[in-house]
Parts: sequence; C-alpha cells; structure tokens
Amino acid sequence: QIQGTIFPAPNFNPIMDAQLLGGALQGISCEKDVLIDILTQRCNSQRLMIAEAYRDMYGRDLVTDLKENLSHHFKEVMVGLMYPPASYDAHELWHALKGADTEENCLIDILASRSNMEIFQMKEAYLMQYNNDLQQDIDSETSGHFRDTLMNLAQGTRMEGYADPSTAAQDAMILWEACQQKTGEHKTMLQMILCNKSDQQLWMVFQEFQSISGQDIVDAINECYDGYFQELLVAIVLCIRDKPSYFAYRLYNAIHDFGFHNKTVIRILIARSEIDLMNIRQQYKERYGKSLFHDIKHFASGHYESALLAICAGDAEDY
Repeated sequence: QIQGTIFPAPNFNPIMDAQLLGGALQGISCEKDVLIDILTQRCNSQRLMIAEAYRDMYGRDLVTDLKENLSHHFKEVMVGLMYPPASYDAHELWHALKGADTEENCLIDILASRSNMEIFQMKEAYLMQYNNDLQQDIDSETSGHFRDTLMNLAQGTRMEGYADPSTAAQDAMILWEACQQKTGEHKTMLQMILCNKSDQQLWMVFQEFQSISGQDIVDAINECYDGYFQELLVAIVLCIRDKPSYFAYRLYNAIHDFGFHNKTVIRILIARSEIDLMNIRQQYKERYGKSLFHDIKHFASGHYESALLAICAGDAEDY
C-alpha cells in the first residue's frame, strides 16, 4: 500500500489556522514552532485554503510574509509547502534550468518519476508561472542525448496500461544491442523505448533483457554509458521498478555523498509527502540500516531540522 506521511487534518478550520499564522508572523519575533505545527500537519489543499483565509483576514499574501520573515533552508521548506504539487515541480525545474548552473539531478528526479498527467500539469504550471515553455527551456539549457531523453519525457506520452508480451523480447534485444554498439542511433532507440513504453511493458522487457544478456539492465547501462545520460536512463528504470526505492536511494546520496544536499532533501520530502514518503522511509531503513529520521536529525539542525522531521513524520524509536 502506497502512502504518504501528511494527511488532511481532521476538524480543519482554515480561519483559525490563518489567525494563528498571522499572530506567529506579525509578532516581534516570528514564532517558528507555530508555523511548523500548522503547515506540516495540513495537506496541500488545506494549506491553500489557509492562504486564502489569510489573505481575506490580513489583506496580505501568506507566501510573501513567509519569505519576508524566514531565512535559509527553513524558508525553502515552509514556502515549498505552500505550492500546489504541479507548481512546486514547475518552480523546481525553473530554478534547475535557469540558475547559475543547470541542476541536472533535479531535472532527472522530476522528469524520470512523474506520470503523464503530472507532466502535463507541470508544463501548464510552468507556462503560467514563468511565461516560458518547459520543453524549449530544456532544449536551450541542456545538450546531447541527455537533452533528447529529457525532451522525450517532457512530452508525457508514455503508453499507459498497455503490455504486449510478444514484443518484449524484441525490445530487450534492441536495448541489449544499444548497450553493445553505443552509436547515436542506438542511444536514440534506447531512450525511445525507455521513455514511451508502458511501465507494464518495460517490466517484461527488463526480464527479457536479463535472460538475453545474463545481466541486469541497470548494470548494463552503468557499464556502457556515462554522465547525466547514464544517470537519467538508470533513474527511468529504477522509477519504473519501484519509485519509493528510487527516492530512498536519492535521499541517501543527497544526505551522505554530498554532505547533506539540502535542495534535494527538501524537494523529495515535500514532493512525496502526500504520495509515498512513508514507503520511501521504509525502503530507506531496510536498505541502509538507519532511518531517514535518524539521518536528518544527525545532519540538520534548529527549526529546519524540526520542519523536515515533521514532514518525515518518524518517531523517537525511528531514531
């Protein structure tokens, strides 16, 4: 059973929440604990209703007030929680593409893991928020086969629910040849199959690939390709197999390999909080022996730590 860590709050009263937030933000010193208690314990649609009540009550924008009163990573968490999911994805992609350096890993995480519907909504939000076309921005800010694969994913044209066992072996052969030959044409065939076939079809293709080559497809891709193209292909495969386990792996890397890569940790916790963060937590504990709760506690501090732990929603024994 796939589940998140944040649920709709029972006995929800947006007017009371807006009032409490107003008090916390308007006071002499900002009461950050109040912000955490409210914003991490309401689901996204409830948070949007609070923002509306806040505007009616104070004639001010809640997000603007959060930005003005908070700083650093704590601000990123609190503001991030206030975006609807598609807008949050759009916001993250925009900054990944338009920042000083392109953040390839953010592009990979989002585009390799979203459904057709999520991609469609994210493109709409991107256009609304930035008056830019997501695919054009990907085209101008990235290059090579990495770009082509991102562009393909950003079309959101993966087949849904369709599987044809009779072509699975054929597709697996094409993938195997692509790992042997590595020509431009083969790379194109490889990404076409991985970006467009249904999840069900690719499950069969990966099994056939194992039979044909005696190797797992991820190992084959890692051996044959390198750079962001290779990382993106692997992410697609892992997301098709098991998204929670992919995100557990990404969180572990972000926490341990990069000395706590805050942006990645924040983005994954917020984006998956109402989808599968509970499953991601379970996978994390099983694979790495320590809980996600423990690792966040170990690396983050202050209100930032409290906010992340509240979203992660572990408890003391998780530590």
